[in-house]
Formats: sequence, C-alpha cells, structure tokens
Amino acid sequence: MMRSQDRREAVMLTTPPRLETMSAAIPNEGQPTDLQKLTDELLERAAAEHAGRAARTLPHPVDGLRQTVIALTAGTELSEHESPGAASLLVLRGRARLVAGEKSVELRTHQIAPIPDRRHSLHAEEDTVVLLTVVAAHRDR
Repeated sequence: MMRSQDRREAVMLTTPPRLETMSAAIPNEGQPTDLQKLTDELLERAAAEHAGRAARTLPHPVDGLRQTVIALTAGTELSEHESPGAASLLVLRGRARLVAGEKSVELRTHQIAPIPDRRHSLHAEEDTVVLLTVVAAHRDR
C-alpha cells in the first residue's frame, strides 16, 4: 500500500505543473516522440523548478504499459517509494544511482536496469533524464 507521500510524489512525477505546454516533443498518440528534444525540455524545466525535477508521461496505445520521462537536476533524488510493479529504468542522459535497501547500482547514459520489486530511491549524480517503463498488472473486470 502506498503512503500518501508516495502517492503525492507519483502524481507529481506524472502530472507536474506547467508541462502541458510542452507539445512540440510530444506528438499525438501513435506518432513518434523526439526523446532528445523532450530530454532537453525536461532538463530545462527541472532546473527552473524548486524540487529540481520534471516529468512527462508519454501517450501510449498499449493498455497496461506506462512510460514516463523524468528529469532530475544534479543532487536531486526521488525519495524512497514502493515499487510500481514490473518496471525498468533507462538512462537517456546523465548518471544516477538506483538504491534498494543495502544494494545500489550506478546507471549511466544508455544503460537500462530492472527496478527492484521493493522500496527504492533514485539519486541524480549529475543532471539526469530517465525513461521509466511500467507494466501494470491486468485486472479482471
């Protein structure tokens, strides 16, 4: 069960203020997304935000798959939170440390790693942009 602080952080990641204006890098559903341009835009936005982070969830036609691009300025962290389920983290730019309990792994540009199925945090060692991919469990309707 997510704590209310974790839920607030998750909402902040997927619906940050003023990102709705970033339509240039995010096309209509089904069209390609320019990740390099989006990376630049999000890092610029993160640098302007007090929290040092910005994010944008990509439109995706596949039910149960969510992809979010997250920018963190150097020294910023996503504090410890619950695992979103089956997920991976791809570093598009920069260097970050993924920490879960006593274990940690440093990820650099173009490296991908599974997200541990337990509480974890992410620390930006330098200005960093990651692509978080989450597969939501299908529920019987």
